[in-house]
Parts: sequence; C-alpha cells; structure tokens
Amino acid sequence: MDIAIGTITMRPYVFAFFGAFLLACVPHVGWRRTALFTLAGYLIAFVSEWLSINTGFPYGWYYYIDTTSNRELWIAGVPFFDSLSYVFLSYCSYATALFIISPLKAWRWNLVTLETRSIRRSFSALLLGSFLQTFLDIVIDPVALQGNRWFLGQIYGYREQGLHFGVPLSNYGGWLLTSFCLLAAFQLIDARRLDDAPKGAVNLPFRSLLGPVLYLSVLIFNIAMMLVIGENFMALCATLMFTLPVLFVVVLAVRRTNRYSKDELGGHLRDYPWSPAGSISQKGQ
Repeated sequence: MDIAIGTITMRPYVFAFFGAFLLACVPHVGWRRTALFTLAGYLIAFVSEWLSINTGFPYGWYYYIDTTSNRELWIAGVPFFDSLSYVFLSYCSYATALFIISPLKAWRWNLVTLETRSIRRSFSALLLGSFLQTFLDIVIDPVALQGNRWFLGQIYGYREQGLHFGVPLSNYGGWLLTSFCLLAAFQLIDARRLDDAPKGAVNLPFRSLLGPVLYLSVLIFNIAMMLVIGENFMALCATLMFTLPVLFVVVLAVRRTNRYSKDELGGHLRDYPWSPAGSISQKGQ
C-alpha cells in the first residue's frame, strides 16, 4: 500500500497528465477503447524500455538508477510511471495530428475536427503523430536527464555521453519506432465501425482541442523545468524548435476553419453520427 501511494505522490505531475489524457480520450473514443489502448500502450512502452536496458535496442544503451523502488512501483527494473507516460504522450500526439489534417467546423461554443474513419486510420495520421511524439521527447529527455536538479530525481543515465545535451541520437530513433508502434496499436483498437456512440463518449465543448492542449501542456511543463534549473540555452533551443510549427498549425487552423466541403461534413457524420456537428448542421437546414 505504501508503494502504491508513493507511486502517485512521488509523481503527481505524471498522474495529472494521465488524468488529462482520460478527460480527452474517453469523450473521443469511449471508455473501452481508452482502457484497451492504455493497457496495450503501457505494454508496448514497457517492452521497449526493458529491451533497451537489456539489449540496447531500440533506444540505445541506458540504465535506470534504482533509488526509489522502496517508495514507488518498479516492474522488472523499469519505473511504472515511465512506461505509463508513453500512453498520454501517444494520444495527445495522435489527437494533434488529427487536428492538423482534418477539416474544422466551428460555431459559437464549440469546435469539431471533421475526422472520418479513413482519416483516423490513415498513414498520414500515423506518421505525423509518430513524429510529433518523437519531437516531444527531444524536449523531454534532455531535461529528464537532469532530474537530480529538480523533483524528478536522477532516475536514469546513458552509458555514453550523447550528442544532444547528453542524450544519444539513437534514443530519438527508438522513440520514433516505438511511437509508430503505439499509434498503430491505437488505430487497430479504434478500427471497428460503431453504429452508436461508444460508452463514455460525450460531446464536451471544444473536445477536439483537448488533445492538442495536452500536447502543449507537456511541452510547456518541460521547458519551464529547464528554466527552473537554469538550463536557459536548452530552453531556448526547445522553444525555437517548436515556435514555427506551432505558428503554422495555428495560422492554418484559422484559415481552414469552416472551409470544409459538404462531402467532408457528410463523411464525418456518416462515420460518427453522434458528433455535435450533426445537430448544428440540422439547425442550419
């Protein structure tokens, strides 16, 4: 019981982000698919980490420093919270990819991505989401490696000094591969057509923005930690890396909003008839 409590109290920010993931994912795809992805995503992440600390694949050789296993949950040499974080990082990256590639419909109190089953299952969403998650790790890993200077603690290290603020480039190749597997798993779980709204799926106002907001929240949190520990150059690099892409996404979203075709709206409502875009469209008729 002490370890179970410590797992949460030692890493409250991880479970706060996980709670935000549930708030975004359950209204999107329902409880069942969210639970299945949480389990599958955790297992994929855990296997990737266990393999890497024992074989060097896919992230390269690194190791965990066991200083907290008497206070929080570890599984086969891997901290529980670490593998869990892959789940919400994957979802928010995938949701951001859907926001980027889907038509957008907005009205006074809502905004909806007019995604379809083909968009959700597309290679474009898979590839873009995988790169979005990898780019998040390009910000996360350098500051996490400095965990002894903030409340994360020094939990891991690399056998050799890496090129990017101590992180080897092999780590990012591993993240891209693992992200691809995670999002492919999500697409498989989400593939079956449903005639009715899945249990838990609700039309929260601006639900389509929750995933992208979670993505930005993770990004801002890690840049803030860089500034707190005095790694100003690291924070500058991370900020500059994301400034132009974020501006592109915002400007293009503004330009694309409510510029969808009837076929795009019809395809969205055919696949997801419970979408709030349907009730607004009926009022407009």
